[in-house]
Amino acid sequence: MSCRRRAVASSHVQFLAMEGRRCLLSAARPYLQIFSVFALTPPPNFFDRTGYRRCMRRYLIVGYALYSLLILGIVILMSYVNVVALNEEIREFHLEDFTKAMGRVQKFVLATMGIANHLNMLLNFRRLGHIYEDIADLEMEINEASQCFGGQPGANSFRYRLAISCGLWLVVLVALMPRFTIQAMGPWVTFPNKILSELILIMLQLKCLEYCVFVVMVYELVLRLRHTLRQLQVELVDCNQRDMLQALCVALRRNQQLLGRVWRLVGELEIYFTLPMMFLFLFNGLTILHVLNWAYINQFNPDDCCRYVRIGNCMLLLINPLMACSLSQRCINAYNSFPRTLHHIRCLPVASNYPILSMGLREYCLQLQHLRLLFTCGGFFDINLKNFGGLIVTILGYTIILVQFKFQAVAEQSVLFIPNNKSSTNYA
Repeated sequence: MSCRRRAVASSHVQFLAMEGRRCLLSAARPYLQIFSVFALTPPPNFFDRTGYRRCMRRYLIVGYALYSLLILGIVILMSYVNVVALNEEIREFHLEDFTKAMGRVQKFVLATMGIANHLNMLLNFRRLGHIYEDIADLEMEINEASQCFGGQPGANSFRYRLAISCGLWLVVLVALMPRFTIQAMGPWVTFPNKILSELILIMLQLKCLEYCVFVVMVYELVLRLRHTLRQLQVELVDCNQRDMLQALCVALRRNQQLLGRVWRLVGELEIYFTLPMMFLFLFNGLTILHVLNWAYINQFNPDDCCRYVRIGNCMLLLINPLMACSLSQRCINAYNSFPRTLHHIRCLPVASNYPILSMGLREYCLQLQHLRLLFTCGGFFDINLKNFGGLIVTILGYTIILVQFKFQAVAEQSVLFIPNNKSSTNYA
């Protein structure tokens, strides 16, 4: 009877350990499920080997693969439908400049982005599973390392931080995107095709939010390690016992190793999100130029119905990458605050009196100097606020060039009257 009780207690402890080990992933699971509905990422259940039998898991993966192919077919079909509508619109406006070429390139990038997202899911399926495992293992080990210093404060703070950083913008994006795009698609796209095109636009923009969810998880890991390091600093202020100093040096070494693993995790995320984020920045930039092009064309049209809608759409297309850049910058700033804390520890009297601690601090500082945290798209450009400022400057520069080239052509077309309120933007 006692053996049975011990077995039940042991299984209960293992269950609680599993739940605590995956606290970050459990909080992010609803967002990942939403992204999987839009065929942006495999459902997280596929990586939970205890939830399904092996044969059932295979059937689910095959079914989701067919569903993803269906979504990809809709993306390509809607790109073709919008190219046909764009040709009709250009014929109605009697445009012979590079508006047609710009529109086709923008539709081509839209279809290519959908293909790239699906190829990324296929080629990096195992990598994503390893990323989930790394996050769960890091969370468990960081929590274990902090138990000697009172644990981590605020068990539910991550859920609130994730809801404010990603959940709120998810609701705003899904609510406002149809309001700013359906009307601008024009009369040449039927209403069912407008609904499908709208779903495709939302789907592509949600890939940025998926990236933001992982960045917030990395930020949480960095915050927990920083909290543990600051607790180490507090303990070292009044520590005079040799055994205690040795234990604190071991804890410092473990904190250093865990931070190095977080740095490697960011490298894995960089590889996983290289193609999707690169196409997202390219698509949003081209779409903003496309919208500004049509805004300039319709400036002489008194019946233009999409004048203010275009402003809202451009703001959404700018704010979405801004969210990714700002969250990445916040994580980088938290990582860069470690040398300041290490400097405060080195200034303590115990650091100069205990050579092992001094050597450990010096090694930790050298690691931070060599392993600088960067969020990049495969090394092509960094994802931070500085890069976002460069994106704004680039769009403004191309807008000025666009206006200069179109000024003469639009002036010649300004005498034409555009009837029946058919102005649109057609950037679906």
